[in-house]
Amino acid sequence: MSAPPIRYAASGDIHVAYCTLGDGPLDLVLVHGAVTNLEVLWDIPEYSSYCEQLASFSRVICFDKRGMGLSDRVRVGTLEERMDDIRAIMDAVGSRSAVLKGVSEGGPLSMLFAATYPRRAQALVLCGAEVKEETTEDWPWGEATRQEFEGYMVIEDVVKWWGQGGVLDAIAPSRSGDERLRKLFGRLQVQAASPHDAVAFMRMAFEIDVRHVVPAINTPTLIVHRVDDKVCHVENARWLARSIDGSKYVELPGDTHIPWIDGDDIMEEVREFLTGVREPAEPERVLATVLFTDIVGSTERARELGDRRWRDLIERHHELVRRDLARYRGREIDTAGDGFLATFDGPARAIRSAKAIVESVRTLGLEIRAGLHTGEVELAGDAVRGIAVHTGARVASAAAPSEVLVSQTVKDLVAGAGIEFEDRGTRELKGVPGEWRLYAVR
Repeated sequence: MSAPPIRYAASGDIHVAYCTLGDGPLDLVLVHGAVTNLEVLWDIPEYSSYCEQLASFSRVICFDKRGMGLSDRVRVGTLEERMDDIRAIMDAVGSRSAVLKGVSEGGPLSMLFAATYPRRAQALVLCGAEVKEETTEDWPWGEATRQEFEGYMVIEDVVKWWGQGGVLDAIAPSRSGDERLRKLFGRLQVQAASPHDAVAFMRMAFEIDVRHVVPAINTPTLIVHRVDDKVCHVENARWLARSIDGSKYVELPGDTHIPWIDGDDIMEEVREFLTGVREPAEPERVLATVLFTDIVGSTERARELGDRRWRDLIERHHELVRRDLARYRGREIDTAGDGFLATFDGPARAIRSAKAIVESVRTLGLEIRAGLHTGEVELAGDAVRGIAVHTGARVASAAAPSEVLVSQTVKDLVAGAGIEFEDRGTRELKGVPGEWRLYAVR
């Protein structure tokens, strides 16, 4: 599945970035913890796979909190202001009631929303959710005492480690040796907030205490927590389970704080709680060649032509792409903005289709870049999923204007087909492990 397009909802004078995926029977708002950037998160295969699984039974609504990621970079908002942001996003997508899935610091915000707006909170799912970060005599299960926290939140020190991805050691200790994830988390930190803004956010979070709010929650609630969570002590979850009437509490082994890393067991609990079915339908796995296309310089061209002429041009572009896909038995999967995702049951046909598309859209004065990769994909309804899809997208992003770029897997599979290639060397593909040798089709 390609990255969902970013949209903006107006919350007063603030614009909050959000995206949606899936069209399931219920809406599910993901309320994340400290640092987010929707585009960077989608580049992490574990996260995009997590969202796709949720989208198999819901319409997933993701957002960056105000002051974070792609949302307006303003001061850190209060819980009340950030509740308004969630309402603004729900209004923008036409959601009258939704499940709130609160993770880490997103837990308190979700709890307050559910208690304040029970008609708009269909259910509450809390994963690694905090109650109070400060360790005090009456709350020994916080993350740190105030003295410890102030010693840690020295801006000069934060500047030194911000962007290094060291947070992986705390949120997923079992994956601390995964350098790919460490680099991705480092990039996420840098793109989510500056060190100064990050400190401001963490200071705000440190002051939160929702113990007085929790008894007012009357929404159906699932609490899932790992017993050795190093960020949020398990007693936070046990206290929530005792304090929210009728809640379901599931304690799982492990030390990972966030549910989208090694979280299949958490996904099973969430799916069963929300749908009554624990196991998803087993997806069909097939070998397929994935094609991604993207118009070069689309933003500048749209600005030159104006909305109406650009819309007419895009419609003509889509007609030509669909014609050339059909000629070579390609299956259109998704059209996001000005790009296409399609699959083929043979790599040679995929290459010839891509070359035909390049030539066809040139007649419109457009150039595209195209990327191809062959691998195992999961078929889930009209969608395709899997690392092969992410790889195909990254190959396309590395292509030059009017170039059809393929992975070595594709090249090797079309030996003897009379297709010639030029070696483009090895590349690192963002979010995909290892180095990849790529070839341009002559």
